[in-house]
Amino acid sequence: MQTPEQSHLLTFRKSSYSQGKTQNCVEVADFPAGAAVRDSKNPEFGHLAFAADEWRAFLDELKTDRL
Repeated sequence: MQTPEQSHLLTFRKSSYSQGKTQNCVEVADFPAGAAVRDSKNPEFGHLAFAADEWRAFLDELKTDRL
């Protein structure tokens, strides 16, 4: 997994789950072992990295409105 200091190696994009025109956005970056998320307003704070199976489980919960 990558450390917050390695955020510059990731390509972040606005999450499709972020609300339309709100400024409260989450950015997501995919990498071979999983995904990373960060606050778009504070990218200098780094990111949280999740293993692929954890990220998949999280997305499955979102897709079924259980979160």
